[in-house]
Amino acid sequence: MKKITFIPVLATLLVSMGTIQASEGHGHDDNHSSMNGMKHDDHGSAGHDDKGMSHKKGGMFLVEKEVDGYNVSFHIMKAKAGKEMGGSHDFMIKVEKDGKALGDITMNTKVVHPNGKEETKKVMKMGDWYMAGYDLGHKGKHQMMILFKTKDGQKHKAGIYY
Repeated sequence: MKKITFIPVLATLLVSMGTIQASEGHGHDDNHSSMNGMKHDDHGSAGHDDKGMSHKKGGMFLVEKEVDGYNVSFHIMKAKAGKEMGGSHDFMIKVEKDGKALGDITMNTKVVHPNGKEETKKVMKMGDWYMAGYDLGHKGKHQMMILFKTKDGQKHKAGIYY
C-alpha cells in the first residue's frame, strides 16, 4: 500500500526538479570564451540582474530583462516543421525603449551548448523581432547571448539560459 502512495509523490518531485533545473539561475563561473568582448557567462552589463520575467507554456519560452535602460525580450520556440531557419529552434529577440521596439540596431547572437561548443550567428529582422536559428534539441542548459549596438554607437550585452 505504501508503494502506491510513493509513486505520485515521486512523480511530483521529479516534475518539480525539472522546473527548478529549467530555471534561468546558474552557478558556474567559467569565463573562457568571448564574442566581441563578451565572455562566456558574462551576459549582462554593470546594471544587469537575473530577475527578468520568465514565462514558459505550451513549448514557448519567454524571458524579459532590463539591460542598460532597454527592455529586452528573449523568445525561444521550436521551429515549425519545414520552416526551420538555420536550426531546430528560433531564438528571437526584441529590444524596446520607452515601450517602442527599436528597428535600427545591429545585433549578433551566440550560443554555448551544454557540451561547451559555441556558435555565433547574425540575426535577421522579422517585424519588431530579430531572429537566428540554432539547433537546441539536445538535452542540457544552453547559454544564449546577444550583443547589440544602438544608433548612438553604444554596445549592450545580455543573455539567458535555456
